Amino acid sequence: MKRYLIVGSRTGIGQALQVDLERDGHVVLTINRTAGMTTNDFSADVVADPLPTIDGPLDGLAYCPGSINLKPFTGLKTDDFLADYNVNVMGAVRVLQHYQRNLKQAPKAAVVLFSTVAAQMGMPYHASIAAAKGAVEGLARSLAAEWAPHIRVNCIAPSLTDTPLAARLLNTDAKRAAAADRHPLKTVGNSKHVAALAKLLLTEATSFVTGQVWYADGGISSVKL
Repeated sequence: MKRYLIVGSRTGIGQALQVDLERDGHVVLTINRTAGMTTNDFSADVVADPLPTIDGPLDGLAYCPGSINLKPFTGLKTDDFLADYNVNVMGAVRVLQHYQRNLKQAPKAAVVLFSTVAAQMGMPYHASIAAAKGAVEGLARSLAAEWAPHIRVNCIAPSLTDTPLAARLLNTDAKRAAAADRHPLKTVGNSKHVAALAKLLLTEATSFVTGQVWYADGGISSVKL
């Protein structure tokens, strides 16, 4: 039995990851903006609030908060870039700095961060989020080097995923069909698809893997039909 911390487990990928890990018998601690009903669920805005103290080792940590702020570049304000950067990068930085000591207390530990295919693929209207997620990928690689061999750090770059965060992009049959058609696998990914990969990267099954960006994207970043 391992002990994991998930930041952002109320919905979407974080929620699916929590279900997967608990189903396997692991202890899962969570941090969300509003606390739940258990003593393992803490309340904090990880961008602004003091982070809760957790005693003991953490075998893994997944930072799941994100944003989808799609606008033409001419319509983006400085505050848009800063908001995306704070949620995706600085929140992760604050969490990882705060809980690094807990990760070091475990015999071996793993961290999973989240990027997007748009960080490596040029997509219109993605300037703000792609810039922020590109920084997440750089952070993951840098920490993988700095924290080796004790703590592994990997990143997952999903394509559009059917989560509450992306609901407005998939809220009609026509939008869903168009999104599916852009992917070689002709479907839209869901939370369980991405969570399964996150769980794999947190566990010993990938103990020889670090500093990598993994694409859960229906083939859109690498396959052209």
